[in-house]
Amino acid sequence: MLTIDSFAADLRTYLEPSQIDQVKKAYSFAKDAHQGQTRKSGEPYITHPLAVASILADMHMDHQCLMAALLHDVIEDTGIPKHTIVKEFDDQVAELVDGVSKLKSMFESRAEAQAENFQKMTLAMSKDIRVILVKLADRLHNMRTLSHLDPDRRRRIAKETLEIYAPIANRLGMNNIRIEFEELGFKAMYPLRSSMIEKAVKRARGNRKEIVSKILDSISAALNRENIHAEVFGREKHLYSIYDKMRSKRKSFTEIMDVYAFRILVDSVDTCYRVLGTVHNLYKPVAGRFKDYIAIPKANGYQSLHTTLFGMHGIPIEIQIRTHEMEMVANNGIAGHWLYKTSEDSVSGSHKRAREWMKGLLELQQSAGNSLEFIENVKIDLFPDEVYIFTPRGEIYEFPHGSTPVDFAYGVHTDIGNTCVACRIDRRLAPLSATLESGQTVEIITAPGALPNPAWLSFVTTGKARGGIRHALKNQQRNESVTLGQRLLERTLQTYKLTLKDIDPAKLHKVLEDRKIADLSSLLAEIGLGNQMAYVIAAKLVSLPDNPEEGNYQGPLAIMGTEGMVVTYARCCKPIPGDPIIGHISAGRGIVVHTDNCKNMQELRNKPEEIMAVRWDPKVEQEFSVELRVELEHEKGIVAELASTITNADANVERINMIEKDARLGTLNIVLSVHDRVHLANVIKRIRTIKGINKIIRVRS
Repeated sequence: MLTIDSFAADLRTYLEPSQIDQVKKAYSFAKDAHQGQTRKSGEPYITHPLAVASILADMHMDHQCLMAALLHDVIEDTGIPKHTIVKEFDDQVAELVDGVSKLKSMFESRAEAQAENFQKMTLAMSKDIRVILVKLADRLHNMRTLSHLDPDRRRRIAKETLEIYAPIANRLGMNNIRIEFEELGFKAMYPLRSSMIEKAVKRARGNRKEIVSKILDSISAALNRENIHAEVFGREKHLYSIYDKMRSKRKSFTEIMDVYAFRILVDSVDTCYRVLGTVHNLYKPVAGRFKDYIAIPKANGYQSLHTTLFGMHGIPIEIQIRTHEMEMVANNGIAGHWLYKTSEDSVSGSHKRAREWMKGLLELQQSAGNSLEFIENVKIDLFPDEVYIFTPRGEIYEFPHGSTPVDFAYGVHTDIGNTCVACRIDRRLAPLSATLESGQTVEIITAPGALPNPAWLSFVTTGKARGGIRHALKNQQRNESVTLGQRLLERTLQTYKLTLKDIDPAKLHKVLEDRKIADLSSLLAEIGLGNQMAYVIAAKLVSLPDNPEEGNYQGPLAIMGTEGMVVTYARCCKPIPGDPIIGHISAGRGIVVHTDNCKNMQELRNKPEEIMAVRWDPKVEQEFSVELRVELEHEKGIVAELASTITNADANVERINMIEKDARLGTLNIVLSVHDRVHLANVIKRIRTIKGINKIIRVRS
């Protein structure tokens, strides 16, 4: 059993005696604070903080980190305040303990609260990476002692470990901890599947021994012939990685176990490439299966050469080649780097990448609308299967597999993403929705005043892009709703022969206070979005009853087509300029414009407070969608002629669907964009001249 004396003896290998004394002092303080408390196993509670500190000592973490590990539950569980820890120890230790304490309730309640706690974690991480290292060690010890909890709690903790903690350990390059999280989580979450795969691995191991031994001998002999000093050993596949590959790649257990994996460790980068040449001479490499993570490291700083070979009798062999230092980084990641001690100038490798990742988390946090949106974006970024993309200047950026030029634009800078209008991939113009592949050079074309397209949300993959687009669209919608709200309120006030400037500030303040709205701008936005009624607010501002006769003061609002997202055109009746129209005030959406005779407006006419008189502005220049149903005879090339006729009439075909047909006749639904009713009439007139067209109807509601 681990004791403070045996723990202190282990620390002598890398800490000063004075630092070890500080760690012992923290242990005594924590032991007194937790006096009388026990764990579910019945052991004294202090055994847990000591075990957490021991995990961090194995990674050679500094004395302050170890002290924080010993004290990490003191604020939360014993009621001792933060200022007492500052007084007993120092500010840094107290900050670390406070940071870890804030994460205590992470993922323990409903989704919204989970997400808020996750936000707290990222803030704490950004201040000092050691906070998350203590949290990971705390979770690791809890996972090791999971058997003392009831099955439901075991599964819940295992699920969040696999979903959040293992990916964070992976993102920070801490491979050993990630693997243990996955193995323990898999065993607790799916005990039956875990034991079945474990038994199958044991059975397969016996058959593999001879082959592994032969491959090892042949690789070692080839390296000796080239006078290369290296350590060669077979890699065991972990249960969770076998299960994950079976599930994600839809492969059988036998297919996965038929691949033999080896790792070769050498002293220098130069030797890594010499080893690669030697093994490629020994066995034939599989085309397209070579990855150079030394020249282009992974996002978490991982470096290695990966290659797949056809071994003896065509057996697939996976080989990883790296230096001893790369092996240490692969296993301990950021913990082996003393990130928190390095200055900004000396930061490199996985230090820099981890810091950039956390900087990215802070940006996500600032742009996310709420905690749930934030955690959704972070989860996307925690599962990267990277592609490496070059800027025209040769800088490298890594992105998750499936990323698009829009992800790239936001990855370079949020402003570039917001104003992006087109792109070139390898010097050729390409769609913004194109999927990027490693090694491509991407150039983004921007335009001042351009705005993100809501359709981008359907194809972007990174949290930064998703958050940036949503943030920009929210700002755009707010600006548009403020403008519309002002138009609606000013128009209503005109009936009282007033403008907004004439309103008494005291009355405005009272209206804002009554509705718990921060300022005039927010009030106008609420009116524009349909959450507040202009005539009610106007009546309050001039101290009149808020239910006057609508007709007394409201002339129709002119629809200009430039209102943006706060004025939408109903999909049911697709109104176009020239149609008699009516407005429906929809909470959160602003004004939805329908045709006057739309069936969907019939029931809403009983709610006059939601109906608004609107008219088309004479200067509307936008294009509007309209739907036609065309009955035609089956003649060769008639659909092509129809599309061509519409295009020649200066209209654009958005969609054509065949909705029914028999041997002689067919019916098409065509959605096209036109300027107004006169334009539509001209289009229909031209369509009627086509031989074989029997009937044309405009589809409404």
